[in-house]
Amino acid sequence: MLDVSILSRILESTRRFLQEPGRSFFLFGPRGTGKSTWLRATFPDALYVDLLRSDTYRQLQTRPERLLELVRSGPRSTVVIDEVQRVPELLSAVHLLIEERKELRFVLTGSSARKLKRTGVDLLAGRASSKAMHPFLASELGDRFRLDDALRLGLVPLVLGDARPEEALAGYVSLYLQEEVQAEGLVRNVGSFARFVEAVSFSHASVLNVANVARECEVERRTVENYVTVLEDLLLAYRLPVFTKRAQRAMAGHPKLYLFDIGVFRSVRPVGPCDRPDAIEGAALEGLVAQHLRGWLAYRGNRDTLHYWRTRSGVEVDFVLYGPDTFAAIEVKNATRVRPDYLRGLKAFRADYPECRTTLLYRGPDKLQIDGIRCLPVEAFLKALHPEAALP
Repeated sequence: MLDVSILSRILESTRRFLQEPGRSFFLFGPRGTGKSTWLRATFPDALYVDLLRSDTYRQLQTRPERLLELVRSGPRSTVVIDEVQRVPELLSAVHLLIEERKELRFVLTGSSARKLKRTGVDLLAGRASSKAMHPFLASELGDRFRLDDALRLGLVPLVLGDARPEEALAGYVSLYLQEEVQAEGLVRNVGSFARFVEAVSFSHASVLNVANVARECEVERRTVENYVTVLEDLLLAYRLPVFTKRAQRAMAGHPKLYLFDIGVFRSVRPVGPCDRPDAIEGAALEGLVAQHLRGWLAYRGNRDTLHYWRTRSGVEVDFVLYGPDTFAAIEVKNATRVRPDYLRGLKAFRADYPECRTTLLYRGPDKLQIDGIRCLPVEAFLKALHPEAALP
């Protein structure tokens, strides 16, 4: 494994695939995914307004119009406001400044969309596009990517760049609980929410059963539904819908749930004597592929969409990518050999959608073709996943 000081320097110099759109934009992404590092490298001469600084936060929360004075006092053409959701009232001032100076560009970052949505503030009326920063992709790290390390620690830059990545990962969710959930008053009972985060980790890479989670946490079903929305608004989790286009069978009706990074999943997922290691490893590998596909789609401009496929009889395909550029079905197996039953879901999907390309990803070393289905080593697939190229 690389020396951590060397790794930290490598992470800072790693070229990210995110492209700035040449106009004002929101940049969303969980804490620690590298938004600030990318912004300072991309806009070195910008005016920075960091709302994580307590003095800046107090001044602008008390008097949001002070932003007008800051921007009007200098000739800079780009203004970066970090963690804008902390003072969402600033968006009205941003809107006014964009109207005053057409050449002025704002970059508004956030690790939560909840306060922006709940307060109903002006979201710039379409004058700013929306971008997202994701954890590292394997192709961003290149030869430095190690599948086993990624499955253990995840790919959040804040974690990988720390001298003690295991400790950083253990404290990552606590940081959110303290600085986002508790400080911003997003839930009434932080203790119940912390128990929920642990309980919902059992639903990672599977269909979320809200009733079961509510029973485990000893809270009402409506509370769990609200907690899931909080996780999504904090960009810590997302739901994957069922692919139903031109459906020829009775389909499942509920989405699957994923935590945004596999290291975060591993850090909050309790492990005990009754847990099967292969089940946890399988969910981890599927989640790692999910976050790569999601990041790849985002950096390509979201021309295609990501789904899963499951019939009511239980036949399933882990991922379906669909859109003008791609139609592909992908199954992920945490195994070093391909068994015939691993191909069952892909064959069923191909019978309904013969134009679709089918792929099985597995832990073995060889590229295979079995019954017309490509079987690829998962590590090689992830390294080849690049937003400027088609799906490997």
